[in-house]
Amino acid sequence: MSAHCMLTGARPGFGNHISHSHRRTSRRFDPNIQSKRYWLPGENRYVRLRLSAKGIKTVDAIGAEAAVARIRARGVRV
Repeated sequence: MSAHCMLTGARPGFGNHISHSHRRTSRRFDPNIQSKRYWLPGENRYVRLRLSAKGIKTVDAIGAEAAVARIRARGVRV
């Protein structure tokens, strides 16, 4: 599964490893993706979301119902 956040849309960034001799090889900067379960009282069920650390903080601030509404507005099935 790709490393992207369902809420914020954070995806891997790409760059280079730079060695001591300054040789460059490509690398990936993955976002800090966590799987977290939230209770949705409106639907009377749990949902499991794959969120970045920033996405988890956003859910804590706006609530699970509003976060799931934003995710569904982006076209992601929850």
